[in-house]
This record gives sequence, C-alpha cells and structure tokens, in this order.
Amino acid sequence: MRLINSFKEILKKAALLLGLLVFYAYGFLWTLKPRRVGSMSDLLDLFYYKFLRLKKEHVEVVRVTDSELVTISRNPCPILRLTLFLGLDTRYTCRLVSEPVCRYVLRRVNPELVFERNYDYIRPYKDGCMERIYLRSQRKN
Repeated sequence: MRLINSFKEILKKAALLLGLLVFYAYGFLWTLKPRRVGSMSDLLDLFYYKFLRLKKEHVEVVRVTDSELVTISRNPCPILRLTLFLGLDTRYTCRLVSEPVCRYVLRRVNPELVFERNYDYIRPYKDGCMERIYLRSQRKN
C-alpha cells in the first residue's frame, strides 16, 4: 500500500510539473513579441482576453481605474481542473503554476505592474478567482 501511495504522489507531482512547464513555456513564448498598453482597460484586453484567452463573459470587472484593475474570473480553468483531479489545493497550485507566469508576463508588458491574487477568494472555495493588477507607484493597501 505504501508503494501505491508513493506512486500516486509521484504521478501527482509529475502532472503538476508538466502543467507548470506548459504554462511557463506559453508565457515565455507569448512575451517574445513586445506588447505595451496605454490604460488598464487596454491591459484587461491584452492580459485576460489575449494572453489568458478568456471570454468576456467569464471575466467580471470589479474595478478599473487609471492605476488599478480588479477582476473575478469564472472561466473553465485548466489549472483548477488539474488541481481538483490531483486532489490538491488551488491555494498551493495557483501560487506555484499560475502566479509566477502572470507576474512575468505583466512585468514584460510594464515593469511597474503588480499582480496579486486574493487567496481568500479563489475557486473551488468561492465562485471565481479574484485578482488585482495595479501600478507599483499607485499602491493602496
């Protein structure tokens, strides 16, 4: 039984590693073409609809100002599906897989952009995943 459990753990880690490598490669390749935005509305289009390829009906815009964008995503998320399939916690897997790639992509768009995910408002514990992107020079607590 210990051998079976050890094998299951190895498979979980391998699946997570594969997901991580695919998303990291996609993020890197996507940023090879330089992209810039003029506003947070432009960033919404570029990051959520073009990079993450989400549909507009899957993204609720909670707030958009000159320096801040807050969204709740309710898309069919491959990281969420993988996490649930592996019996893991999205508060762990999203920090490991998704968050670094999102930060990397946004830094390439504008080094002043900061990405934060609200881990108190994340699926499957809530109905969506809340994220905040803001300009470092405009940080609010």
